[in-house]
Amino acid sequence: MSVDFQSEFKNKKVLITGGLGFIGSNLARRLAGYGACVTLIDSLVPEYGGNPYNIDGIEDKLKVNIADVRDERSLRALVKGQEFLFNLAGQTSHLDSMENPFTDLEINCRSQLLILEVCRRHNPGVRIVFASTRQIYGKPQYLPVDEKHIVQPVDVNGINKMAGEWYHVLYSKVYGMHATALRLTNTIGPRMRVKDARQTFVGVWVRLLTEGKPFEVWGGEQLRDFTFVEDAIGAFLLAALSDKAQGQVFNLGGEKAVSLKDLAELLVRANGGGRYEIKHFPEERKRIDIGDYYADFSSIRAALGWRPSTPLEAGLGGILEFYRKNLPHYL
Repeated sequence: MSVDFQSEFKNKKVLITGGLGFIGSNLARRLAGYGACVTLIDSLVPEYGGNPYNIDGIEDKLKVNIADVRDERSLRALVKGQEFLFNLAGQTSHLDSMENPFTDLEINCRSQLLILEVCRRHNPGVRIVFASTRQIYGKPQYLPVDEKHIVQPVDVNGINKMAGEWYHVLYSKVYGMHATALRLTNTIGPRMRVKDARQTFVGVWVRLLTEGKPFEVWGGEQLRDFTFVEDAIGAFLLAALSDKAQGQVFNLGGEKAVSLKDLAELLVRANGGGRYEIKHFPEERKRIDIGDYYADFSSIRAALGWRPSTPLEAGLGGILEFYRKNLPHYL
């Protein structure tokens, strides 16, 4: 499906929650380039990935509001008049969700209901796209995983993200609001968190490689698919614009499934060298690991014409190049 995003988003009012984070800031850059009137909300809680450097060079092209999505008064003022809402705010760490389940509940569940209630009361016509996760499927019963697969999360984060997703679907079906949920797989790219594994283990691998240090591959045989952030952004934009997306849930996916060991080899090759070590899976991680996972994204391809287009090795090379230049800003 060919869409002229420039004409569709020029001068449109866009609100992005979690806007200083990895996906939010990349989305903001794309939309600012299209001439959209972009406002970002971010609480800048250190553990959750927001980084002011993510909008370096485009500060004058958007507005930033340091606020928490748990604050109803701030939300009311910010939601009014917006035409699009990309809802990316969330707590992403699976281990943190197990150690601090009530914080995860507040951010990934209650605050999502609050956002929708504020929109229903003050801006019911806003078009909303919610960042959900493949984690809600739990351990796959078959591969590739399609949207009909049973949802059985293996951690608190997955349960709360599932609830947040279904609030969006419910409000779309009951109140006629335009809300769509995208179940993201491992999304990677420039501006992802690299100082720890709260967002993705690939970030830790990239940091250690650029520092000239070996990285650990746990297990190595698990299969995963990876979506590059520019491809994911294309899905968000299509979902926001298409009437076919209203009330729908779509999987995103990657170009192909790859084992973690093969991914490590590709990353080392893209880096022009480096070392990694195969290690046993840590027990605290093993308890909530989902094993092999890769998505069937044929539903969004059929409905919206989306498919990933970034070749895996080329995308990894672009990530490494970004962090060679910018690593100090992400440590």
